[in-house]
Amino acid sequence: MNRQPAPSAPLPEGGGHPGGFLLPPLALYIHIPWCVRKCPYCDFNSHAAGPELPEDAYVDALLADLDADLTHVHGRELTSIFFGGGTPSLFSASALGRLLDGVEERVRFARDIEITLEANPGTFEQAKFRGYRQLGINRLSIGVQSFQTSQLSALGRIHDGHEAIRAADMARAAGFDNFNLDLMHGLPEQGVEDALDDLRIAIAQAPTHLSWYQLTLEPNTVFWNQPPVLPEDDILWDIQEAGQALLAAEGYAQYEVSAYARDGRRARHNLNYWTFGDFLGIGAGAHAKLSDPDGRIRRTWKTRLPKDYLDPAKRFQAGERLLERGELPFEFLMNVLRLSDGAAASLYTERTGLPLASLAAARREAEARGLLQADPERLVATAKGQLFLNDLLQLFLS
Repeated sequence: MNRQPAPSAPLPEGGGHPGGFLLPPLALYIHIPWCVRKCPYCDFNSHAAGPELPEDAYVDALLADLDADLTHVHGRELTSIFFGGGTPSLFSASALGRLLDGVEERVRFARDIEITLEANPGTFEQAKFRGYRQLGINRLSIGVQSFQTSQLSALGRIHDGHEAIRAADMARAAGFDNFNLDLMHGLPEQGVEDALDDLRIAIAQAPTHLSWYQLTLEPNTVFWNQPPVLPEDDILWDIQEAGQALLAAEGYAQYEVSAYARDGRRARHNLNYWTFGDFLGIGAGAHAKLSDPDGRIRRTWKTRLPKDYLDPAKRFQAGERLLERGELPFEFLMNVLRLSDGAAASLYTERTGLPLASLAAARREAEARGLLQADPERLVATAKGQLFLNDLLQLFLS
């Protein structure tokens, strides 16, 4: 359906306080915590679904959660919505439709709003995805990870390579002309050609966007406690170089550490994160970054366990932290320096309220070490800075 913007209260004149702080764009992240089964590498807040999902109760809780956060909207419209998980495609189109209607009743949608749904190829049903598209969901992120049966089995995925290919076909048939494929490399005992074969198959599905990133072993996962045999560092480096060259040759421009897109198809929701925009977070374990008109910036997080999140006796918000002024340089640069072209230097003041001069000493040191480009108009990591991003960011810690 075509969603029309709802009325919304105006921003304070100038979009902020008299000191000139401009409220950044606002997005919404919605967490659906259930999946068919937990993957051994996954450290996200996801939980194996029971025989019946509490769709109605969870949608009610999400809307009540949003109600409690409306004081942070400050008259802004939503530029994007992202359904993450877990596996949001386990939810029916009717449940997501009721949720989107409820969100739009509370917060105005931008006319060109991007609405993304994460989907698992093992949950694809043509009628369901046609229903998603009719709701106004206009972008999919399909979690393929690999097309190789042995790798998918090792990763604990519930689909095979043929289902992954069929998922891309079904997405197009349902009317999605904008979709991402999520793909891993550096998989157990993977060689360069195996990794490139996965990329070639992914490219053949003609996605508008590819998220291509290295498997890492995270604490509190099965792989952390029972680590598989991963490729040596020199093989990982060869995979990275060869894969980036292949993607560039096929018209996928790298614009972030692990994000590659066709022209005009960068993920707007993720770009909002990386340019230090604001986002509301609703759902079990969801996080948010929120700015006030007076320039204060806070991070919040919600109750993690689904059973507690659904308990009416519990609070949705589990915690909140106000960012200190001394933390803002690192917080801002931790995001924008992931972008291949960084950000305009002026964005630093717009997003943090701090003068650009507060970065001067650290910028000089970073430039002298060859980690930051010597460009007074932009904040951009050099090729070396991208490789040693942690070293670069350390220079901006208070």
